[in-house]
Amino acid sequence: MAYVTVAIAGQTYRIACAEGEQAHLERLAESYDAKIGEMRAAFGEIGDLRLHVMAAIAQADELDAARKRLVSLEAELARLKSSSGDERARMVETRLAQGVHKAAERIEWLARSLNAPSAPEG
Repeated sequence: MAYVTVAIAGQTYRIACAEGEQAHLERLAESYDAKIGEMRAAFGEIGDLRLHVMAAIAQADELDAARKRLVSLEAELARLKSSSGDERARMVETRLAQGVHKAAERIEWLARSLNAPSAPEG
């Protein structure tokens, strides 16, 4: 078990964490402390407990928005993955059809030129 000491709203806390998670926990504490600072700047001195609750709710709201965005992006990615195969197939079919059409035009042109009467020699 590892321990890390963090400062939040001017208070220090010693917190236990899994080995190797110290830096991550420090970043989380810094983020929370910054959020409390934002709340203090916006609302003034309204009491530490209120600031902590408001900061926690604000971060929970940000987390909720991020989760909703993630779900939306995952759904969009799934849709793109499922349709991209169909779209790719249509693109390949279109290119093949264009190639066949050009080849047919070229064959027709060659056939006409072979069947055309020869110019008189002379």
